[in-house]
Amino acid sequence: MFLVLGFAIFGFAGALALLQIASDGLYGDRAATRSVVAGMPSAFGRRVYLFLDRVAPAPYVEATLARDALRNGDGDGASRYAVRLPASPVRDDLLARVALAQHRPQLAFEYFLAAPDVAAVQAIVDRRAQYDPLSAYLLEALLQRRVERLRAHPDALAEISWRLGLLANQTAWREVPGSALQSRWLKIGLRHFMQAADIAPLSERYAIAAANQADLCGDELSAGALFHRASSLDPSSADAIAGLGVVAFRRGDRGAAATYLQRADALDPNAAMVRALKRDLR
Repeated sequence: MFLVLGFAIFGFAGALALLQIASDGLYGDRAATRSVVAGMPSAFGRRVYLFLDRVAPAPYVEATLARDALRNGDGDGASRYAVRLPASPVRDDLLARVALAQHRPQLAFEYFLAAPDVAAVQAIVDRRAQYDPLSAYLLEALLQRRVERLRAHPDALAEISWRLGLLANQTAWREVPGSALQSRWLKIGLRHFMQAADIAPLSERYAIAAANQADLCGDELSAGALFHRASSLDPSSADAIAGLGVVAFRRGDRGAAATYLQRADALDPNAAMVRALKRDLR
């Protein structure tokens, strides 16, 4: 009995060791040049995984073979292995990378969104924003809905709301200056920045973004409250202190604006809001 158990344990340990050696072989080119792993032939590791795929296919084996195929530029092979995986974020992410390798960006976006791979989706949105901010805004909005359904961490939702505000502004600046459509997009941006500040009330960055947008939209009351919140969260924030000065200047109180500028300038003379307030007070 104990002998059989011993052989079983020995066999299991040997199988694990072989699998580790095969994995090292597949990724040996990423190891340090003089390491043992670096000298392991990748063909050996691939043969082991192909053998396992025939005799005992498992998600880990299929995923590893799919990644190996992608690394070697074999998109079709990677797709064959990836589709065998059970529905999961790993499967969606692999199929997204297959779609990218096959130059199918829209399909890649859909799979990254399903995963969801937030960083990959954001990279696609950033590239789109360079030439079509409205389209990028719509893609980011899809990501927001997906992340909300998954009940992700509030920090992730706040970041997406902040990014939506930035994209709304980029869209606004493409409209006719002073037009109703530009004003509408700026207010949409304000809504997103306010949402980010509400989701993450301890974030000075989101509060300042919302305050700046409120000032841009002519909402001095909200701008003042948000700059005050930001200065309370971080008393050393030159942007927050200077922002209070900007609001004071808008209200016609140059004396208070100059006082805020003196405080903010001592903290960081190169802060964006400090420079803006200096221009106002010239």
